[in-house]
Amino acid sequence: MATSNTARMEDGGGDLRSTIKKWNIIYPVYLNSKKTVAEGRRIAAAKACPDPTCIEIADCCSHLKIPHAIELDKAYPRDFFQVGRVRVQLKKDDGSPVNPAIKTSK
Repeated sequence: MATSNTARMEDGGGDLRSTIKKWNIIYPVYLNSKKTVAEGRRIAAAKACPDPTCIEIADCCSHLKIPHAIELDKAYPRDFFQVGRVRVQLKKDDGSPVNPAIKTSK
């Protein structure tokens, strides 16, 4: 099932994989307030949420109009029981942001 902003990777779509290869990856553990920085959390605990899922992250991307793809067949390298990740396209091929309303740290 693919829409303009979402592409699910359960079917293995080879063409889609090559398209999204350079997109950023978000593992749910990056946003998990129950994890420590050593366990993989990448944002401040105050801004994180408890036990986020790939579907919840994809819903947020849809709300922000950011192209994304859910990869349920992938696992977090440090913990293989953490299954799933979301690829997001933050920048276009020319380097301009996909959604200019979203500010980055740079």
